Amino acid sequence: MTSAELLPAAVLNRKAVVYIRQSTQTQVQTNLESQRRQYELVDVARQRDFRDIEVIDDDLGRSASGMVARPGFERLVAWLCAGEVGAMLCFDASRLARNGRDWHHLLELCGFVEARVMNLDGVYDPCRPNDRLLLGMKGSISKFELGVLRARMLDAARAKARRGELRISVPIGYIWHREIGLGFDPDLRIQEVVRLIFARFRQLGSARQVFLSMLAEQVHFPRPSDGKKLIALEWTLIRYRNVISVLKNPFYAGAYAYGKGEKRTEIVDGRARKSYGHRKPLEEWEVLLKDHHDCYVDWAEFERNQKQLAVNAYSKVGGAKSGGGRALLAGLLSCGRCGRHLMVSYSGRPPGQPVYRCERANQMLGVPRCFTFGGLRVDAAIARELLRAVEPMAIEAAVEAERRYMEARVEQQRIVELELQQARYEASLAERRSARDPDNRLIAAQLEKSWEAALRRVETCQARLEAVRTPEPAVVPPDFTGLADDLDVA
Repeated sequence: MTSAELLPAAVLNRKAVVYIRQSTQTQVQTNLESQRRQYELVDVARQRDFRDIEVIDDDLGRSASGMVARPGFERLVAWLCAGEVGAMLCFDASRLARNGRDWHHLLELCGFVEARVMNLDGVYDPCRPNDRLLLGMKGSISKFELGVLRARMLDAARAKARRGELRISVPIGYIWHREIGLGFDPDLRIQEVVRLIFARFRQLGSARQVFLSMLAEQVHFPRPSDGKKLIALEWTLIRYRNVISVLKNPFYAGAYAYGKGEKRTEIVDGRARKSYGHRKPLEEWEVLLKDHHDCYVDWAEFERNQKQLAVNAYSKVGGAKSGGGRALLAGLLSCGRCGRHLMVSYSGRPPGQPVYRCERANQMLGVPRCFTFGGLRVDAAIARELLRAVEPMAIEAAVEAERRYMEARVEQQRIVELELQQARYEASLAERRSARDPDNRLIAAQLEKSWEAALRRVETCQARLEAVRTPEPAVVPPDFTGLADDLDVA
């Protein structure tokens, strides 16, 4: 077939569109040779005597699997529908589409407007059965190739994860060592702050109380400043999400976990959309290898922590919670007849007197209430029994509280000492940088400002350490024997 038959004058008078695409931003930054070869298709179009040539490179860094929007591809389809395109040039079929829906739809449009598909191998006319068959096979092979590559990579990753050797992202406090694999971060300050979170949770039993106590002591927690690389860390005041992420992560219990989340697919505007990060129950994780690496807490303590967090979660399944109000037993009593939780209401002038009722059956089914009774006498009886139970342990409880308080002060002092040590190192480093080339005034001013900021951090850490080390004023030892009576009065 001659060139005039492949590319008649009616086709050459329309525009030639060079479509350029790479799947990820990493490919855009590193696979520069592939970009260059795709841009060379402009010369191919000129050699074929096209005068009007358009380059569409809006989809660089976007996948062609059909899961993400591609504005460049949509612009190409719009031009085809308008009859403005005489030929499409692409490096191979996978550049245009990695899914059958987009590829065959594109071929249908090319057949309607008699547009050609061109690559380095030649010119194809979708109106001709043989060319259409060949183009269809190219698209199918491209889609099949993507599926095979993805399956191979996922299978290899799962096999490596089952051995605990897949180097996935790890939480703060761990790093992958070149020789020994997964282990503690060598930064003692990071280790201490992670251990402090677990120690406080043992004492307080509440993630929020752990956060509030550490925030009151101005404890800092590392935050990655370089994305997911975890090479450069920035220390900021601790946040609640830092506490809860440490307590809920099984890596701190020495367990290697893979496949904790799942992806979900839904159809949005006629296209499949995938969302990631949906948590799965622990028993559905793909890989869970206990005793895989050094741990901050053992697995038994991790499981106790998860149960405690579930119980603390208000209005969620996992344990009995108080419904608030002045009633002592709100949310803790169940009906002996139907087994439902009793509800609490308050009667009289504010703040009101508690009344316990078996109300659920009446509200949901319209049947009579099982019973109703006032809460004052019941709450008082329970309070007396509670005080009687704790009275023998009043002195021991006070001594234990004092011991825990002293341990907390020691932990706080240790954290501040490590923070001061790091601040001094950063100040020394800033001093050496500023002294390296003092005559270069272009950078000397900024280096001096960084040095001054580092020195101010040292002074702040020293002041905090002195405040922690300052002994409290002497007080008269309390009379432990009256603690139970004081509790009863309260």
